[in-house]
Amino acid sequence: MTTDTPGRILQLLSLLQTPREWPGGELAERLGVSRRTVRRDVDRLRELGYPVQATKGSDGGYRLVAGKAMPPLVLDDEEAVAIAVGLRAGAGHAVAGVDEASVRALAKLEQVLPARLRHRVSTLQAATTPLAGGDGASIAPETLTVMASTVAGRERLRFAYRAKDGSESRRLTEPYRLVSTGRRWYLVAYDLDREDWRTFRVDRVSEPAATGARFTPRELPEGSAAEYLRRSIRGQQETYAFTVRFAAPPEAVASRIPGWVGTPEADGAGGCVLRGESGDPVEWLAVRLAMVGCEFAVLAPDELGACVRDLGARMSRAGAAGAEVAPPG
Repeated sequence: MTTDTPGRILQLLSLLQTPREWPGGELAERLGVSRRTVRRDVDRLRELGYPVQATKGSDGGYRLVAGKAMPPLVLDDEEAVAIAVGLRAGAGHAVAGVDEASVRALAKLEQVLPARLRHRVSTLQAATTPLAGGDGASIAPETLTVMASTVAGRERLRFAYRAKDGSESRRLTEPYRLVSTGRRWYLVAYDLDREDWRTFRVDRVSEPAATGARFTPRELPEGSAAEYLRRSIRGQQETYAFTVRFAAPPEAVASRIPGWVGTPEADGAGGCVLRGESGDPVEWLAVRLAMVGCEFAVLAPDELGACVRDLGARMSRAGAAGAEVAPPG
């Protein structure tokens, strides 16, 4: 329970910035106060310029909506950093590659952004082109924000989906998590029509729409969305097992690689060993390993080891003083 009024109002504002409608009873329970206190705090937010919309009913509800002016936002540190990085890297439609914190922040901004500012953002996006794209498929920012909003608000999501073989279908899901692999975005969700969990490549999704129907999240078969995605990808394509030893502690390596690649384990000698499976080209994995930024050795497979050696040799030649590139042939 937050006893000081300013702290409680900030906590209330943070809750309301999650894109969903909050029943008055649930807000009162979260804040540890009465519904009457919640109503008074909402009035204070309105006096400060926050457009809080109330709905009538047995429990009543509150939602932060777009207003005439852009109000101040309450962002945590991760989100604030993500916005700064995302704005620098996302001059055009290069949204692929940002992390989950960026999507949360983008969803909050989309929720309260006035129409005139949305128009300016769309105009800027249409008038600019990124200097270089990533190696993953680009995704419309609106697609990610709609999905992020339904995940946060526990709201059923409907969309059109194009499978790998080109077949198209309509899906009604209970979205669980958005997961970024560094190259692509995936949605982990419960498919209501198929009565089972599924993973969806976001770049194959179109016409995403929140239905307004709330749901209670189901328990995921695996411990985390990243682990479920890893198992799903493994079952859909040919993969290869790899083992790599790093001359760095597990926590240092884990902070530099996507969670879906694997979890490094201490080797008892100050370093760590990373074991996993991948369906990506060995060239891509070799580059990811090099980006960890410490000494490492590929123990398996031989194909990955050969690729790392070839990459290292090319880098050495490229960095040599007076290096020249011989024409092909």
